[in-house]
Amino acid sequence: MTFSFTSEQQTFLDAVRRFADLRVAPRAAEMDASDEYPRELVAEAAALGLMGACVSKQHGGGGRDYVTYAAAIEIVSAASATLAVILTVNNSLVAETIEQFGSALHHETWLGPLARGQAIGAFALSEADAGSDAANQQTVARLDDRGYVINGRKIWVANATVADVVIVFAATQPDTRGRGISAFLVPLDAKGLTRVPSPESLGVRGLGCVDLELGDVHVDADALLGEPGRGFRVAMRALEGGRIAIAAQALGVGQAALEEALRYARTRHAFGQPIGNFQAIQFQLSDIATELSAARMLTWKAADTRDRAPRVSLEAAMAKLQASEAAHRAADRAMQILASAGYRRGSLVERLFRDVRAAEIYQGTSEVQRMIIAEHLLAD
Repeated sequence: MTFSFTSEQQTFLDAVRRFADLRVAPRAAEMDASDEYPRELVAEAAALGLMGACVSKQHGGGGRDYVTYAAAIEIVSAASATLAVILTVNNSLVAETIEQFGSALHHETWLGPLARGQAIGAFALSEADAGSDAANQQTVARLDDRGYVINGRKIWVANATVADVVIVFAATQPDTRGRGISAFLVPLDAKGLTRVPSPESLGVRGLGCVDLELGDVHVDADALLGEPGRGFRVAMRALEGGRIAIAAQALGVGQAALEEALRYARTRHAFGQPIGNFQAIQFQLSDIATELSAARMLTWKAADTRDRAPRVSLEAAMAKLQASEAAHRAADRAMQILASAGYRRGSLVERLFRDVRAAEIYQGTSEVQRMIIAEHLLAD
């Protein structure tokens, strides 16, 4: 297995890097401070093909492989974790899921617009009592003579302030946990669906996160995504791709922290010389670089497997676990190297430190990833 990019892939990644450096990075601090959804940057990302990178060309996407997608997300995340997460939700959790499980009607109605950035998607799985235990869905969808009626509340739904469609997971056979969950495509302008402000988050601000209150929301029967009662399978497949993308997002933050620590180590002087001359600093930089490089190989391996295998749950869990924790350590060590210059509110490292913490939580905590890995190990 080799990871080398063709000239076409490299041209795409170079364009992504220019976009990240020239358009995204200068806006990142403002995005964090205002907590406002970056509509303009999302539109520019769509023009580069970043809203449906791996969706097939016949459905309006870029038709790219997952390794190239992961590399692009890392580049964007080094400039802004917020924009990177916005893209991963639309790509991995929504557009790719509709392509795999959706009907021809779903493809025609939603997939093309999502892949081209003409529509934005959201993914509503989490609930107050259904986070790590995602099978414990309390949102209920009841079948009637017109379709389904959905009632419940979803929390921390990224993109939802501006999204046009949301994938909602609900119990169609209550009290049967994962065996009785179904997935639905619900327009955000549906009658009975209300956006409710979410609590303010520590980092990755500007995601457009809100809670969704569904009160007698009616959808036609053809809104069902996949087979009835098989929605948990839809969610888990979506999260496999999402976890690879979050691993890439974490790597971008970790790489940005390393680069800031290197810059400071070269320019900050103490005792008559750059602090990078001191072994204590050199060892920390060496550890950061080595751990990020190892995590990147796991992430690219998982991305490559995603293209080749029907399931990638083990590889995705390993990649997300290693990348998120390595990136957290990178931001922590970078703050230690910068000391008071990094600890102050408004510094780059302070923002990276806040942003990276979420990567160990959303789309499955580190503890959940360890459970998945252990399950695979013990099954062999």
